Amino acid sequence: MEAMKNARSQTLALLVDNEAGVLSQIARLFSRKGYNIDAFAAGPTENPGVTRITIDVVADEPHTELLCNQLRKLYPVHSVKWLNTDNSLYRELMLIKVRAESGERRNDIIQLANIFRANIVDVSIDTLTLGITGDEEKISGLINIMKEFDILEIARTGVVAIERGNATINDKSKESGEFSYGKNVL
Repeated sequence: MEAMKNARSQTLALLVDNEAGVLSQIARLFSRKGYNIDAFAAGPTENPGVTRITIDVVADEPHTELLCNQLRKLYPVHSVKWLNTDNSLYRELMLIKVRAESGERRNDIIQLANIFRANIVDVSIDTLTLGITGDEEKISGLINIMKEFDILEIARTGVVAIERGNATINDKSKESGEFSYGKNVL
């Protein structure tokens, strides 16, 4: 498709109602528009009634803007922010379990974990599980190094992101007062 030749990974941050079915609505919107979600992370915010979602999708700029506009139209969506890589922080969490059957292998893995600032989160007789937080390059770098040690399992959260400085996700494009929770109006 001609328009998608300028496609690249885009990160969207959303604030949505914390209720059943919201994630399904968002996933259906991406599916209907023909986009695959590359990474998806959701978690609670300072407000128990609101969930923050970070979505990575491969799209060009016009299609990303279209997705943002379509997301804003969904009733349970409070705000949508298209994050710019130049002024945002990105992190991912990964747990990686590797085979460590000998003391020498175990020591090598621990030394490499220290270089990557990974933590040893579980030890068994023949495995080590490392936990690491960082950007995608750091996570991928550790995976590539650990391939030498027989990776048994990987669990990744997907990226979470937030803007630097005093910029926030709070979007004033919804009608004022439409979503109010106590004293805070999003």
